[in-house]
Amino acid sequence: MTVPFVLHRADGMPVSTSFRKEKFGENDPFAQYREIAWEGPESMAAGRVSFVGELDISGFPHIETIVVVEGELTLEAAGMAPLVLGPNMGAVIDGGTALRVKAGPSVVFTFCAAACKMPMRGGIFPLRVEDADFKPSASLPAEVLLGPVPQCRGDNAFTDEGIEYQAGTWDSTPYHRIIRSHRQNEFMHILAGGVRFAIPDGNVLSLGVGDVIFVPRGASIGWESSEHVAKFYVVQDVQAIAERN
Repeated sequence: MTVPFVLHRADGMPVSTSFRKEKFGENDPFAQYREIAWEGPESMAAGRVSFVGELDISGFPHIETIVVVEGELTLEAAGMAPLVLGPNMGAVIDGGTALRVKAGPSVVFTFCAAACKMPMRGGIFPLRVEDADFKPSASLPAEVLLGPVPQCRGDNAFTDEGIEYQAGTWDSTPYHRIIRSHRQNEFMHILAGGVRFAIPDGNVLSLGVGDVIFVPRGASIGWESSEHVAKFYVVQDVQAIAERN
């Protein structure tokens, strides 16, 4: 059965998710530090990375969204000021980017990475909730809701149409949704509020600010929030890739 994976708990409590030390692709710059919780046939992976020191990367080999959960991480690339990321801050690193990564003591970041197609464009796209340019986004169909229709907003900071990969910031008023099969791969880092994710076995995963979850396509999961919720997200529309190919 396909299930969701909790990648991080901000309160320091251990997670039941199993991680394995493994690189993502042949030229993975984080190879010796990467811990993968989930990897799918669509060349996407999610997990966590922890290291101290500096890495010089001549050309980033894939697309990767990172969100810092502990410590401070600095990304330096030509033509832009150093991007300093603390907890609950993130960035998308596009394929082909030349950069230096500096990790201070006790740095941990969660990630959602995907193989990308040529040509690779390069670039770093910050994810900061205070900078989000929110616009109204599609709500949910009435048949899946167990209460009022929510008001949702989004700011899509990065898109790669070749692999149907999008990353950005999203928020919503409270809502309650039935358990249903998730229609895409989705990484979520909670920035505000809290969410109760119901799963078919009767258990509930409760996540709050700073917690991170990855929901693969096909995992059955519900949603219930009683307050304003904001999150960083990465989504990949696997069905669109299949239909195009």
